[in-house]
Amino acid sequence: MMPEEFAEFARLHTALAPAPFVPEVRLHQAAEPMGLWELTEGEYRSEQPPPFWAFAWAGGQGLARFVLDRPEVVRGRRVLDLASGSGLVGVAAALCGAASVRAVDVDPVAVAVIGLNAAANGVTVTAERADLLDSDAGTAEVVLVGDAFYSKAMTERVTTFLRRAGRAGARVLAGDPDRPFLRREWFREAAAYDVPVPEVLEGVAVRHTTIWELR
Repeated sequence: MMPEEFAEFARLHTALAPAPFVPEVRLHQAAEPMGLWELTEGEYRSEQPPPFWAFAWAGGQGLARFVLDRPEVVRGRRVLDLASGSGLVGVAAALCGAASVRAVDVDPVAVAVIGLNAAANGVTVTAERADLLDSDAGTAEVVLVGDAFYSKAMTERVTTFLRRAGRAGARVLAGDPDRPFLRREWFREAAAYDVPVPEVLEGVAVRHTTIWELR
């Protein structure tokens, strides 16, 4: 599929609406999560991960809220939004005056959706399809990652990347809804929120979400 086809697929299966915990940001969100999940696991199973881009996940919402409430964290700085999904965190950083925002995801539909969501909020975000986890954060001064610690293997790769970025001088912030894999000894708690989430995905209507800063 071409990029414009990915964007059209996203438009067809989502509606533009404010993120529940971050109403300053509008996102293309799926109204019926399971139907979209089944569709992307069907026609696109061989090349597509699940549609993380279609939902406002707790970690991303919490991290976006943190950034919007503390714009000095990103203002005037080069920002990397890792495993960006919908681009929520990157859009929040751009709204707060980041010098540049690079939003990276492995899913080509996510890359298209990040562009749609940036345009819907009147900001510029550079969306890129890539797996950076075995490389580095480039010139980023701030690295943001929301809800990427959802499996042991993913957590190990993401944490190694974040520690590498921190050693290179970047400030690293992660939003995590108390999933069991985060290595908390390498982080300090910066904030905590109770974030509304799609109950059909999370099994609860609200998830306690912590913002962690790499030590």
